[in-house]
Amino acid sequence: MFIGHFGLGLAAKGIDKRPSLGTMFLAAQWLDLVWPVLLLTGVERFSIVPGNTVLTPLRFDYYPWSHSMLMAIAWGVLFGVMYLLITKNRRGALLMGFLVFSHWVLDWFTHTSDLQITPFSERRIGLGLWNFRWPEIIIELAVFIIGAVVYLRQTKAKDKTGQWVIWALLIFLLVIYSMNTFGPPPNDVNAVAWVGLSQWLLVAWGYWADSRRTSKVSHHINRL
Repeated sequence: MFIGHFGLGLAAKGIDKRPSLGTMFLAAQWLDLVWPVLLLTGVERFSIVPGNTVLTPLRFDYYPWSHSMLMAIAWGVLFGVMYLLITKNRRGALLMGFLVFSHWVLDWFTHTSDLQITPFSERRIGLGLWNFRWPEIIIELAVFIIGAVVYLRQTKAKDKTGQWVIWALLIFLLVIYSMNTFGPPPNDVNAVAWVGLSQWLLVAWGYWADSRRTSKVSHHINRL
């Protein structure tokens, strides 16, 4: 799952208009933003095994601190509490915690049995949607498109930049998803980790796009 996570971040604007799209992206992708750091420091590991699943050659050997169910809950609670302390927005804090944990839920649908329940147990689960190419693609695109529609209906551009920057972001995400889905497998583990870190640029893009748009309900929303 890739753009499905961003789709939920986009859709979250329909629940609370106050948080920035960048913050929603940050929450929805938090587990995948922590993961490359743990890879590069040797705490977690994965292998590139062509044919491991129909849709991805990545075999996730050990990543319980970023992607176990227990840690996803812990990260969600931590993220929500920090957001509450900074903004005093209780509704937004609950939403942020949900978005962090939603990443694990979507991964549970797509991954094979490689998601540990806790870092202290070897029990692993996953429904394996990555082994069913077109059902996975259709579901993930549907989540993304619905999220984009919700976001576009909840906001409007402040200027010309606000009109094109969000569309450029949406199209760029679709291009990256197409390359990941239909392109050749990567050939270097560290390169995958560094590409994973580059997702911080998508978070920044989300902040930029949202700063050039405003809520259709209120023009006086503090976005963080």
